Amino acid sequence: MRCAVIGAGAWGTALANVLTENEHDVVLWARESDVVESVNGRQANDRFLAGHALDARLRATGDMREAVADAELVVYVPPSHALRAVAAAGRHAVAPVATVVVASKGIERGTLALMTEVVAEELPGRAVVALSGPSFAAEVADRQPTAIVAASESRGAATVAQEAFSNSVLRVYTTEDIVGVELGGSLKNVMAVATGIAEGLGLGFNSRAALITRGLAEMSRLGVALGASPRTFAGLAGLGDLVLTCTGSLSRNRALGFDIGKGATLDQALEGRETVAEGVVSAASALALAEREGVEMPIVAAVNRTLFEGYPAQRAIEDLMGRELRPENDR
Repeated sequence: MRCAVIGAGAWGTALANVLTENEHDVVLWARESDVVESVNGRQANDRFLAGHALDARLRATGDMREAVADAELVVYVPPSHALRAVAAAGRHAVAPVATVVVASKGIERGTLALMTEVVAEELPGRAVVALSGPSFAAEVADRQPTAIVAASESRGAATVAQEAFSNSVLRVYTTEDIVGVELGGSLKNVMAVATGIAEGLGLGFNSRAALITRGLAEMSRLGVALGASPRTFAGLAGLGDLVLTCTGSLSRNRALGFDIGKGATLDQALEGRETVAEGVVSAASALALAEREGVEMPIVAAVNRTLFEGYPAQRAIEDLMGRELRPENDR
C-alpha cells in the first residue's frame, strides 16, 4: 500500500520502518528539517531514534500534502497535545477512502477527547483505528518480538491495520473496544509516573506491585464507566502496556517520576527532555475525566497533586496508604 506516517518521533519512525520493511511504499512526515535530512541522507533518525538504521527505501518529507497524497493508510503519531493541529493541517489532502490509524496516546486537554475522537473530528468520514500496546520504539526498531492491538468500530479497518503492520516480529491483534484500548494507552503513562515517583523515594518491589495493581483497577473502573470492556484492561493495551511502562528502563514516564521522587520539581524534571512524557499531559485530563464520570481514581489524583501543586511525594504515598479500608473488588 501507499502509506503515510505523520510524526517522526521515535515511535512514528519505528512504525514507518516496519511498514517499509513490510514492502509498503512509505513516506514519513517530520516537522523538523534535520530529521528529514537525516532519514533521507543517512537512513537514520539521529534526533529521536539514534543508533537504529532505517530501511533505505523509507522516505521523509516536511510537506504534509506530499506525505498524504494518494495514501491508502495514514498513521498519526504526533504528541497528544499536537494531534489536532497536525490532523487539521492535512485535512483536505487525506483521501476519503483512506484508513486512518492513530498511534498517539493521550486524552486531549479541555475537550477530554480520546485521540481517535480528535482525528475523527478533523477527518470526518474516514475509518479510524487506534494502535496501542506494550512497545518501546527502540525494541521494535531492533526487531524484537512485540505484540500490540489495533482497535476500531470497523472490523475491516482494524484488519487493514493488522495486516499492514504484522510480520515475523510484530504481531497485531484486533478488537472493537476502541475506548478500552485508548484509555489503557493513555492512563498507563500516569501510573508509570506514579511508580517512578515511588522508586525515586527509595520504595521497593512491594510498593511497585501495589501501584501497578491498584492502578489497573483505577484504569478499568474509568474504562467501564465510559463503556469499555473490563477484559481489555487484562490484555495487551491494558495490563501489558502498564507493566512495560511502569517497569521498563526505556520508559520516559517512569524516568520523569523517578526524578520527581528524588526531589525535583516538575519544571526541573522536564528541563532538557526533548521527547514528551505523555503522563504529565494526561494526568490532568485523566483526573478531569474521572471527576466528570464520578469515578474515584486516588492514584491519578495523587500524581496530579505531586506534579502540579508541589505536594510532597512521600506524603502522597502516605495518603494513599491511609485511605479508608475496603474490599479489594469494591467499585
